[in-house]
Amino acid sequence: MRRNAQGALEYLFMLAAVLVLVLMAARVVLNGVRNMNEAINNYVEQVRQEILEDL
Repeated sequence: MRRNAQGALEYLFMLAAVLVLVLMAARVVLNGVRNMNEAINNYVEQVRQEILEDL
């Protein structure tokens, strides 16, 4: 009985570690997407201003 409980705890700890890694990876990806979106918005705004100045 004790060996089964130890195995279950080890499994839960591994699952928790995997979830933490997945959350960290998702956070990095979301921050990258947010930064890329901001850069694209800034570029679009700059191009829009240049187009309006040329009219």
